[in-house]
Amino acid sequence: MGESHQVHIFFFPFMASGHMIPMIEMAKLFAIRGCKSTLIATPHDKPTFLKSITKTKDAGFDIDVVTVTLPLKEVGLPEDSDNMNKITTEEIRKQFYRAIPMLDQQLERLIEKLAPNCLVSDMFLPWTTEIAAKWGIPRLVFHGSSAFSSAGAGCVRIYEPHKKVSHDSEPFIIPNFPGEITMSRMQLPDFYREETEFTKFFNEVKESEKRSFGVVMNSFYELEPAYADHYRTFLGRRSWFVGPLSLCNKESEDKAHRGNQASIDQHECLKWLDSRQPNSVIYICFGSMANFNASQLHEIAVGLEASGQQFIWVVKKDPNVEEGKEEWLPDGYESRIRNKGLIIRGWAPQVLILDHEAIGGFVTHCGWNSTLEAITAGVPMVTWPVAAEQFFNEKFVTQVLKVGVSIGVKQWVRLFGDSVKSERVEDAVKRVLVSEEAEEMRRRARALAEMARGAVEEGGSSWSDLGALLQELGQQRLAHIKKI
Repeated sequence: MGESHQVHIFFFPFMASGHMIPMIEMAKLFAIRGCKSTLIATPHDKPTFLKSITKTKDAGFDIDVVTVTLPLKEVGLPEDSDNMNKITTEEIRKQFYRAIPMLDQQLERLIEKLAPNCLVSDMFLPWTTEIAAKWGIPRLVFHGSSAFSSAGAGCVRIYEPHKKVSHDSEPFIIPNFPGEITMSRMQLPDFYREETEFTKFFNEVKESEKRSFGVVMNSFYELEPAYADHYRTFLGRRSWFVGPLSLCNKESEDKAHRGNQASIDQHECLKWLDSRQPNSVIYICFGSMANFNASQLHEIAVGLEASGQQFIWVVKKDPNVEEGKEEWLPDGYESRIRNKGLIIRGWAPQVLILDHEAIGGFVTHCGWNSTLEAITAGVPMVTWPVAAEQFFNEKFVTQVLKVGVSIGVKQWVRLFGDSVKSERVEDAVKRVLVSEEAEEMRRRARALAEMARGAVEEGGSSWSDLGALLQELGQQRLAHIKKI
C-alpha cells in the first residue's frame, strides 16, 4: 500500500494488563495487514508496548507508540498509580476511573497532530465515541470478551431475570439466549444486582457502544457461531471477529514478551516442562487482577500436593515478604514438592506454558484472554471465576464447549476470590488431568485449537472478517477525504 492509500488507526487500550495485551496484538495484526498502527500508552507502560512491537517494527511494518499522561495528582492519586494492576482499594479504583476521561484534550491533540482515519478504543473509554465523532472519524469499540458473554449479559440487562427469583442462589435461565444457560443472582456483577456507581458508568459504556461504528472481538466465528449471530442480529451490534489475537505471536520470543517482564527465565521454565510427560502438568494462574487471601492460597497449596499431580503455579509476589516465608506456604512445602511442582512468583510467560505439550489442564479465573489462550492451545480448564464477566465465561467453557470442569464457586466478588477448600482443588485437578472424562475434554479442546489456527490463516474466518473491516475503513477514509 502506498502511503496515500494507507489507513491510519489509533489503538487506545484501557490501562490494565488484560486490556493492553490483546490491544497491542491487534495493532500488530492490523499493521501486518497493511495499516499504519499507532498505540496510545502512558509513559509508564510505553517501554512494555515498545518491547512487544519491536519485531513487527523491525520487519518493516508501520507501528508506533505515542503517550498520554494521566492526571493522577488532580484526582489525589500517587504518581505510580497509572495502571489498574496497582489498584488495591475501591476508593483508589474510583479515583482512577475519574482520571481517565480527563485524557480527552490530550487525545484530541494527538488526533489533530497525527490525523488518524479511525480510533479503536477499549469499551471502558466510552467518552472516546464523542471525540471520534467530533473529528469525523469512526470509533470501533474493542471488547476484551466473547460474543457469548456480551450477548448473555445483554439479555440479562434487557429481561432482568435476576429480579424474578426469590433468593440469590436460585437459578434462572437467561431469556431469549441460545443454549438454556442457567445462572444465579450471586454470579452476576454487583452493578447488575443493585444500583452502584459503576451501574451508571456501565450504562454509558453500552450507550456509547450503540453510537459507535461497531465492535471488534477477540474471538473467532467457529468458536461461538450461535452467539456471534445473536450478538449481531438480536442485539444489533455490527461486529468483526478477528481473534485469537495471541496467535499473531509466531515465535516463542514473541510469546515470552507479552505483557510484563516474566518473573522466571523462559528457558528455565521450558526446560522444566521438557522433562515431563505429555498432558501430565496442571498450570494454575488467576490473571493480573484477582487476589486471594493467605488462607485460600494455603488451601490451593494443600490441594495441589494432595492431588499427587505435577504443577506450575503462578502466585502474586508479595513485595513485603521474603520468598519461601509466606504465611500461606505449608511448612517444608517447597522441598516436598521440589520434583513435582514449580511456583512462579509474579508474571509468567503464559502462552508459552500453555502451548507446551506437557500441560494437560489449566486452573483459571476465566478472564477472556486466559480462556481463549487455553482454547487456542487445546488445553482443558478448571474454572474458578472471580469477577467481571468471568461467570459467563465459565458457563461457556463448561456448558457450551464442554472443555472444562467447574471448581464450584458460587459468588461474584470484585477483587477477592470466594473460598474453596483443598479437597475441591484436589478433586478438580484430578478430574481435568487423569479422569475418564479428561480424555474426552482434551479431544474436544484439541479440535477447537485446530479451528482457532484455521480462523487466522489466509482465507479463514477471522482473516476474512479483518479484511472486510479494513476494506470498509478504507472506503470511509476516501469518503471523508472527498468531503474535505
